[in-house]
Amino acid sequence: MKYINQVTEVYRVDTEEEVQAFIEDLKTNAMEEGYILKSCAYTLKEKKSRGDVVDSAWQLKVVKEHATFWDC
Repeated sequence: MKYINQVTEVYRVDTEEEVQAFIEDLKTNAMEEGYILKSCAYTLKEKKSRGDVVDSAWQLKVVKEHATFWDC
């Protein structure tokens, strides 16, 4: 039998405010959707061309734990 224990998701988000709101949504929905929010981290990514920033966005990495190893 195979079980999903942990999932890592990566999102692209436009603003830091949207990142923080999305993290809050994940925290409030965790119990309903059956996971524990293990970690969240976000960093600003910039695309550069010849030294100039041409695009930027926030990268959000989320780790969700659906069951511990021994719970399955």
